[in-house]
Amino acid sequence: MRNAALSLAPESRPTLTAIGRAATLALYDELSLSPKPGLVTLIDSGSHDDMDAHTFMRSLFSLRGYFVRIAEAGSAGADFAVLEQHGIAAEARMLAATGGINTHRGAIFMLGLLCAAAGAALREQDGPLHPAALRDALRRHWGDALARRSQRPSALPGGIAARRHGLRSASEEAALAFPVLFETALPALRKALARGLAPRLARLDTLFHIIAVLDDSNLAHRGGLAGLRDARHAAQGFLDRGGIARPEGLQEAQAIADDFVRQRLSPGGAADTLAAACWLQRVCPGP
Repeated sequence: MRNAALSLAPESRPTLTAIGRAATLALYDELSLSPKPGLVTLIDSGSHDDMDAHTFMRSLFSLRGYFVRIAEAGSAGADFAVLEQHGIAAEARMLAATGGINTHRGAIFMLGLLCAAAGAALREQDGPLHPAALRDALRRHWGDALARRSQRPSALPGGIAARRHGLRSASEEAALAFPVLFETALPALRKALARGLAPRLARLDTLFHIIAVLDDSNLAHRGGLAGLRDARHAAQGFLDRGGIARPEGLQEAQAIADDFVRQRLSPGGAADTLAAACWLQRVCPGP
């Protein structure tokens, strides 16, 4: 995984297998990144006592087939109920692989929907995939179902926290076709790469852009509304001072990471969105 190319060639048209494989690689892109504020990396567990990189790798490998299968379902025109069943089965495999620990539930939902949308777009158009086409496919095929789903009360900690604090939940973000991903994360990643930043630094900078704007229910669950606001303020301040490209950028990113650990904060929603941006960069390398 470490030596995989950042993206396909601009003229490439991915296969359904390549779409699914890119999702697995994108999850590794996120895991292998450091220093990340409060998140598990290859060298530390961040704000988590119940998981580490080994847990994430077991989870990641359990999901390899899922991302291909849900891309195939999208290409076959499956309705949302079919996609949901694929997601439920994938979550069961993840929990079996991790001993009941939730490592990738958000990614199963987000990246799964995106793989399905890529499958649908691949069927409907010729040539390489583009982010706008994926977002359009997501809206057309499953937008109404996602809007209905977003109205269902969630029994998960993040969903409960989002409802309690009046935040936009992960389900609502999906019903809007992932605005933070397409309007903040992917542009930030592409701008950073265009400025000549190495992929690792570009991804780190992108993570801070996401934390600064996302209604991250994981942060709200762990730290309440004050924790979410503190995290956003720290991320925006980091960007306002020039972000990761400064000579002291990595050192400051590490200091922010250490502070998140002290507060037991973990921006899991931002991590999922970063992985999704890395996936988009792989399957939609053009504008």
